[in-house]
Amino acid sequence: MKICLFWHRRDLRIYDNAGLAAALASGLPVVPLFIYDQDILDYLPDKADARLTYIFDEVERLAKATKAAGGTFLARYGKPLEVLRALVQEFEVAAVHTNEDYEPYATQRDTAVGQILQAHGVDFLLYKDQVIFAKDDIMTKSGTVPKVFGAYYKSYVAKLTDEDLHPYDSADRFISKNLHLITPEKAGPRPTLASMGFERKEQYVPTSDLPAEDVVRNYHKTRNTPALQNGTTRISVQLRFGTLSVRQVMHQAKALNPKLLAEIIWRDFFMMLLWHYPNTATEAYDPKMRQVPYRNNEDEFLAWCEGRTGYPLVDAGMRELNQTGYLPNRVRMTVAGFLVKHLFIDWRWGEKYFADKLLDYELANNVGNWQWMAGTGAVSAPWFRVYSPESQLAQVDPEMKYVKRWVPEVGTPAYPTPIVEHKFARERAVEAIRAARITA
Repeated sequence: MKICLFWHRRDLRIYDNAGLAAALASGLPVVPLFIYDQDILDYLPDKADARLTYIFDEVERLAKATKAAGGTFLARYGKPLEVLRALVQEFEVAAVHTNEDYEPYATQRDTAVGQILQAHGVDFLLYKDQVIFAKDDIMTKSGTVPKVFGAYYKSYVAKLTDEDLHPYDSADRFISKNLHLITPEKAGPRPTLASMGFERKEQYVPTSDLPAEDVVRNYHKTRNTPALQNGTTRISVQLRFGTLSVRQVMHQAKALNPKLLAEIIWRDFFMMLLWHYPNTATEAYDPKMRQVPYRNNEDEFLAWCEGRTGYPLVDAGMRELNQTGYLPNRVRMTVAGFLVKHLFIDWRWGEKYFADKLLDYELANNVGNWQWMAGTGAVSAPWFRVYSPESQLAQVDPEMKYVKRWVPEVGTPAYPTPIVEHKFARERAVEAIRAARITA
């Protein structure tokens, strides 16, 4: 029997799933598939990874839901090209459906997958799902890539319609007549964390539900107050792994809070930029910023990583990140700015550390924001802007409730003195960058 595969990636849900809906409407029986990508997992720094634990649990949830609906869910561990080559030889696969991914590795992988499937006579069909607008959907009037968020935002909102946010009917179509049932012997066992060489690591992740309406309505008032437990939506992990639909999230934000809507649009903006400029994953977009003589002091970097800089808001943020895998956005800005300007350490060091620690790590957002803070990106804060961590503390945590939660020794002899003086650090960074830009 001819079947089609639906390859889950950054869309670990059944409802409102563009690619899954198309596969289920294709007329061919569908087998959902997840590949634990060895090309990615081999680079994880720790064998106990909370993100992989989260993915594993969500894949198992999908497998149970597929079984309950009368189908079979396949899960494999290995390199995607090898796994798919084996599957199209083992089963009569007519097509593979999946949703687009815009990161450099993903686009290279999908090009290679498409070639392999084509050689076997298998269609490879991709759909837009994790964003509303992507690639060339929004361009300037002159046909160039938009690099100013304000103009991009205006074009985005003007283009956005209710149809763009209408949910796909994948959940309604997810029934036995559209799914394919495979015998256990043929399906084989699904990988376990242990069989892949990993261990469980539990870290708190909110449920994959829309945030409460009162949180959304007050978002613009509370988003920069890290001491509040519900000051932000806390849905970044769910958007990253697709356990929550971006269309559903944006529909709520569009109705209730324009500031939250803008923040979600930033996500599309950074993905669009990374797709157009994949080299920015590893180097500054601005050529004049590629020769900045960063100090890269390893002892100071370690102090930053461990939250021992003597600046309370910076230290609180890094300790929260290390313990929970989460970091409020305003605090992310503060710790990032401190690393690249006060300690004058290459933004890529910070980007890599966040990549290792953040539960919601997403390459486009992370690179985009780090280059924004460093003044090196396609869209960026001015390179000569240096935020004062003391002023940031006074603005976002004046009573130090957040700081004292994570740095209980603050204000005692046990707390270190500042690792560097603000005025001195600012002048050092600005003068070094200015000189590098002149000679670039």
